[in-house]
Amino acid sequence: MHTLLTLRMLTFEDLTVGMTERIRKTVASSDVVGFAEVTGDRNPIHLSEHFAAKTPFGTRIAHGLYTASLISAVLGTRLPGPGAIYISQTLNFRAPVKIGETVEVIVAVAELMPEKFRARLTCTCSVDGEIVLDGEAWVKVPSKTAGGRPLPRV
Repeated sequence: MHTLLTLRMLTFEDLTVGMTERIRKTVASSDVVGFAEVTGDRNPIHLSEHFAAKTPFGTRIAHGLYTASLISAVLGTRLPGPGAIYISQTLNFRAPVKIGETVEVIVAVAELMPEKFRARLTCTCSVDGEIVLDGEAWVKVPSKTAGGRPLPRV
């Protein structure tokens, strides 16, 4: 399952603590192979079923940063959306994600810093209710009062 996210552009003034956005993505073998091609991370745990079968996981797993990149998809398209600038991200890898599993990503506004137009967001990725990755992101968010943002070309 691949969901193309509709762009939603929020400004700092639109945000409130507790706002949440979520997406779901089923990890396909082609996603993992493509991520390996883009990053150069060709660890056989991700690409070789024969190799992965001999590991404690017993099968291929997605790159941890592939799972983390799904957080980026939420930040860049929905909460807060285009124009937001990623400042930092902490990541805690809790469990592997296997090919074919569906990851649910939940991003929530935890704190707002009006003087700098920054937001702290909690980020969790889970599979069947088990958290596989969590962390926090800081983003700079365009402001209606401080200049806005360019509109994306679609």
